[in-house]
Amino acid sequence: MKNIIETKNISISFGGIKAVQNLSFEIHEGEILGLIGPNGSGKSTVVNLISGAYALDSGSIIFDGKEIPKKMGVAARAKLGMGRTFQTPQPFSSLTVYDNVFTIALQKRNKVAAREKTEEILKETKLESFADMQSSKLPIEKRKWLDLARILANDPKFVMLDEVMAGLNPSEMEESLELIVDINKNLGVTFLFIEHVMKAIIKICSRCIVINEGKFLAQGVPEEVLVREDVISAYIGGGDE
Repeated sequence: MKNIIETKNISISFGGIKAVQNLSFEIHEGEILGLIGPNGSGKSTVVNLISGAYALDSGSIIFDGKEIPKKMGVAARAKLGMGRTFQTPQPFSSLTVYDNVFTIALQKRNKVAAREKTEEILKETKLESFADMQSSKLPIEKRKWLDLARILANDPKFVMLDEVMAGLNPSEMEESLELIVDINKNLGVTFLFIEHVMKAIIKICSRCIVINEGKFLAQGVPEEVLVREDVISAYIGGGDE
């Protein structure tokens, strides 16, 4: 099976604190991989390292078969086909939903192609009926979908979803999980799904990786991993992130 991402012994420290330590794992092309761990385990730091927000102290990250230069930034990695969402959605608040997506689509297409892409993405993310609404007026669930729609307008191969379930009620969560599965199936996008809600991990991830204190702890089928004594112990003893 082809890997879209390989991290090899990646590490980073902040002021003597080892946030991530010699962490290695693979993400298979086409899968939705869960990344879990207690608060303070380093999940968001891993996302920042892969996305280019932070530079590695040591180790390497291989994306789609090629090693990424340590100093390559977020924008350059996005051009390679990598994207990420944030816990707090970050659309252009003064623009409509349509224009938010169109602005991104236009960066690599002419106007006609950008319009076609925008309409395709709005349909895929179930935002067609909100196209003319100012993004700041969207409910939180739809703002999260818009964040994802903007990333999809850039034709990513791989997207990191950083706690997108935060702040959603059960029905919104169910709709959002269905959306992620549909995008994975219909567009072939590989996802790294970082989440605290274990029901969500179990529902859409066939495999998950557990980290604790910045180090690899376990991997496997979520239902099996989550009942391991070392994983349970890590969550009980976890601190604040």
